[in-house]
Amino acid sequence: MENILMGTYYHSIDVKGRLNFPTKLRDVLGDDFFVTKGLDECLVVYSKDEWQLLIDKVKQLPLTKGRNISRFLFAGASELNSDKQGRILIPQHLREFAMLEKDIVIIGALNRVEIWNKNKWEEQNNSFISDSLEDVMEELGF
Repeated sequence: MENILMGTYYHSIDVKGRLNFPTKLRDVLGDDFFVTKGLDECLVVYSKDEWQLLIDKVKQLPLTKGRNISRFLFAGASELNSDKQGRILIPQHLREFAMLEKDIVIIGALNRVEIWNKNKWEEQNNSFISDSLEDVMEELGF
């Protein structure tokens, strides 16, 4: 089985923008990984391999379709590495984008990690519509 990013982790971010990044997720992502803006006002973290796949896919888009997604994903992106205590430093502009102030949630989401403001994550979870989830599960054959 390939390495899958999964799990939900509750942490705090300090005033300098550092947070303890879960060891289980770091083990799958590797020593260096990338963070950028995600949909739903969260941050998205990719391994080097997944980041390269994303770059390759965006490069294949015609400029008229790819320019805005390129700006959204790459203009504010940062390469991250954890310190000896397993902490990462989230740049200020990304913390502001995702409203990361104190309590955060880090989730594994298959091939990426998402970093959420805890309240925003709870809102997102509460907004799941079971009917639409059931439709997708049925489409997957579950």
